[in-house]
Amino acid sequence: MLDTLRRLTQALNNTTDLDTGLAVVVHGVKTQLAVDACSVYLVDASDTGFVLVATDGFDPRAVGSVRFARGEGLVGLVVERQRPISLSNAQDHPRFRHLPQFGEQVHHAFLGVPITHLRQPLGALIVRQLNDRVFGRDEQAFLLAIAGELAGLAHAGSSRGAQGFSADRKRAPPALLRGIKGAPGIGIGTCVLPSAAAAFDTVPDLRAEGAQAEALAFQRAVAAVRAELILSAQRLAAGVPTETHAMFGVYVELLDDDELFADTLERIRAGESGAAALRETITLHARVFEEMADPYLRARAEDLRGLGRRVLLHLQSGMTEPRIYPERCVLVGEEVSIARIADVPVAQLAGIVCSRGSPYSHAAILARTLRIPAVMGLGKVPLEPLAGRRLLVDGTHGRVYVDPPPDVVADFERVSAQQHASADKLAALRELPAQTPDGARVALQANVGLSSDLATALDSGAEGIGLFRTEFSFMVRDSFPSEDEQVRVYREILARFAPRPVTMRTLDVGGDKGLPYFPLQEENAFLGWRGIRLTLDNPGIFLTQLRALLRANAGMGNLKVLLPMISSAREVDAVRELLVRAAAECESAGHPTQAVELGAMIEVPSAIFQMAALARRVDFFSIGTNDLTQYLLAVDRSNARVARHFDSLHPAVLRAIDSTARGALDAWRPLSVCGEMAGDPQAAVLLMGLGVETLSMAAASIPAVKLALRTFSRQRAQAMAVLALAAEDPLEVRQMLNAAFDDAGLKSPAAESEVR
Repeated sequence: MLDTLRRLTQALNNTTDLDTGLAVVVHGVKTQLAVDACSVYLVDASDTGFVLVATDGFDPRAVGSVRFARGEGLVGLVVERQRPISLSNAQDHPRFRHLPQFGEQVHHAFLGVPITHLRQPLGALIVRQLNDRVFGRDEQAFLLAIAGELAGLAHAGSSRGAQGFSADRKRAPPALLRGIKGAPGIGIGTCVLPSAAAAFDTVPDLRAEGAQAEALAFQRAVAAVRAELILSAQRLAAGVPTETHAMFGVYVELLDDDELFADTLERIRAGESGAAALRETITLHARVFEEMADPYLRARAEDLRGLGRRVLLHLQSGMTEPRIYPERCVLVGEEVSIARIADVPVAQLAGIVCSRGSPYSHAAILARTLRIPAVMGLGKVPLEPLAGRRLLVDGTHGRVYVDPPPDVVADFERVSAQQHASADKLAALRELPAQTPDGARVALQANVGLSSDLATALDSGAEGIGLFRTEFSFMVRDSFPSEDEQVRVYREILARFAPRPVTMRTLDVGGDKGLPYFPLQEENAFLGWRGIRLTLDNPGIFLTQLRALLRANAGMGNLKVLLPMISSAREVDAVRELLVRAAAECESAGHPTQAVELGAMIEVPSAIFQMAALARRVDFFSIGTNDLTQYLLAVDRSNARVARHFDSLHPAVLRAIDSTARGALDAWRPLSVCGEMAGDPQAAVLLMGLGVETLSMAAASIPAVKLALRTFSRQRAQAMAVLALAAEDPLEVRQMLNAAFDDAGLKSPAAESEVR
């Protein structure tokens, strides 16, 4: 079996053609498991169900014609449950369906496993046998391994094509492009592409006749773009927070970068044309960023190319793009610069679509600030045919529909109406506490990264900010913010939420987060120089932030400071010493300060075993379930090959949380959870049962979590926690929670928002 697995894996890795890969899989699996039929079902192009795309054992003519709607048949059950389903007498199951395309004989034995890429259900791999048969664990494991390998190819196939899978061509579905979520929401408008002149791949390798004239033209183009950026920043100044506004300053300073544009001038003086010299410089510098492991730093390559194209446009045409936009406009491009976004009146901007972009790009950050739906990272999709076409941008799920037909638009309108109805129902809970039927109270707070998140947090009814990620204020600049700049940002947050508590995490970079001006390149960044380790090793940076935090809290008194990546009591001692020093420095400079509560994040497993020692040094604890899960399960969730193993409902993670909760209770220290787990209504109920009394999450998750907590009694939640702690597998935990929520008449918010 291992030899077959290796052979099939190698075959899949060597093919980029989905149809070929599928044919290899179904034949190889059928032969290895000695079954009568093996089939693959993948989500169809309209994303309303699953279509048979490959089979060995059934009539090949069934490919493309056999379909199951979501929630229909055993295929739908496998995808719905997201776990293997093995049946020796499948015909007795209530979800069993026998279709005429499968022939007259009924297949009794059934084994199906889900095909999932980064937790996105893509379909199912199914084997069937005519006679009764019980499939063993080894066979299930084999099929899961094949499904894991197939997921990458299936995802690439779905992303690659606007036309869907080849087996689905008979239906001629609407064009669908798949990308990455950039900014949530839905928008419909006319596609507008960048000027054809602003394309580096069309720049010829020409020698310049007059180097001085070329250099002067280049300098004038840079000056023109600089003036546009300043004007764009001024235009948006009133509508965006300080950190977002600062991104325009980053672009201006890039234009003033001696190294970047001195390289261009040097090439011009060596005889290259201005356009060719600019192309070479931008390409070279962008490549440096692209090769960096950190996703935020990689995203800077997108910003650099966008800036370069804007200079190129001026260099080639001497003018900017025509500023005439459709009434509802969708900006599309390889990357979309923030200056280009600012060109369009916000009221006319319906969406943003980038074939290269990422959620870390400045374009995505600005889109989220302006609440404009955005989809990034479409891949190598030809953009020219999209010009002038009507696009539906689904930023919530990372999809773009091209010329969507009325039924697709109607689906979105239906879901939108359902979301509004659900939102109205949840909005009625805004002023009500998250209180269980038996009187237990749970404080619900918001996770915030930028000042632009504050309005949403306030609208959600958050009882405070449980996690303010101060690193975001560092990320949108091209140098460390000054102490005064930090004071302004922190004080704005504290004032907006006063007197409610605001927990600010000290600078947490490293791992998957970097600063463009403080690059970190490590072989294993998640286990390296990050969080408190980095700041303690850079006391100048850390003291500046601590002084800013103390000053911002003066007269407010609602600040709590949270330390990331704590792994030993000595680290807290070192921070305490720096806090004393920071307060003394503020006093000597004449700046009033106010004492703050100090807390430690529990995300490194070693901290769980030092709760008593830590409790003598800190005032509160906060569990970061994202990193805690990663470290406990040894899973890098950004790695597509192992991301499916990342599950915060794993019994080991739950037992770690239980141990932490008991330690905090014994030491009389408040405990909160601020990871993604807190925003999952089912997990939130479980956390309450484990003794957690404060949950912090994305503001949009607060209403649904509040509804769940107001539905389940604490006694019921504690009973569920006992069952979860005794489980052997996260699937057992999820099944138990699904059953409990079904009994209570509650649905998963994700299920409600999905377009069927």
